[in-house]
Amino acid sequence: MRLTRRRLLTAAAAAAMALPRRAWTATTLEGGGMRLDTLSDGRLELPPSFLFGTLPEAEAAEVMARHGLSPDAPLIAPCNVTLLRSEDRTALFDVGAGPDFQPTAGELPAALDALGVAPEKITDVIFTHGHPDHLWGLLDEFDEPLFPEAALWMGGTEFDYWTDPATAGSIGEARLAFYAGASRRLEAVADRMRRIADGDVPLPGVTARLTPGHTPGHMAFDLGQALLVGDCIGNGHVAFSDPAMALGSDQAPQEAAETRAKLMAELAASGQALIGFHLPEGGIGTVRTEGQGYRFAPA
Repeated sequence: MRLTRRRLLTAAAAAAMALPRRAWTATTLEGGGMRLDTLSDGRLELPPSFLFGTLPEAEAAEVMARHGLSPDAPLIAPCNVTLLRSEDRTALFDVGAGPDFQPTAGELPAALDALGVAPEKITDVIFTHGHPDHLWGLLDEFDEPLFPEAALWMGGTEFDYWTDPATAGSIGEARLAFYAGASRRLEAVADRMRRIADGDVPLPGVTARLTPGHTPGHMAFDLGQALLVGDCIGNGHVAFSDPAMALGSDQAPQEAAETRAKLMAELAASGQALIGFHLPEGGIGTVRTEGQGYRFAPA
């Protein structure tokens, strides 16, 4: 496999040449008859309590200090959407946050434009799970499908969870807007959604793996040269140093910790690359053993 990094710049319109240009960093992984590019959808800014609110106060303070995180500053989570291109497919894994979630996210359309990939050329969209930063970019600002020609793929357990009215009563107040946004978008494309299960192969060279805990039906995807992990490994610091720690960013923290610890050990032993939606430096790298835990080694 071959890894490269590059900068993608959008040129300002002729009438606005004085405006600053936006830049996206892409990491590219090539091998096995496919090319993978990670494109930035921007970033999330999250209160530290979103991640560490389930920990005792003293333990949360110690963990944050160990990783150079401030309890008085937001956690910055990069958002890496993966584009797969093969001989006959142009596929996205997740679609970013769209225009309605956080103002610091929703940049995928501009990043695709910078790469020269038109939305109507996307043949497939494959979802890891239904959280806003992964799903809400499915519709544009006019509530029209942004990728009108694409086949849509999602784990059946995940689709059922976000379209079940009972979820509104069980998800908790803090995530109730997540349910409302997901159900509206999934209902708009329900007739196009193709349900997949653990072990299914939605595209040649792409195998689904059920990795529950972050959400009930979260999926990772084995691409041969890399494992695309979505949010089951959801950050580049504490998820690596303490993978068995239950974190508030996961809907089922203990189940998510068990999934994460198992994957971390597997990836460290195999040397297979991973692609993480919220990992730094473009999101592609490897897992290295460090002390009693691990560290992320970016490509």
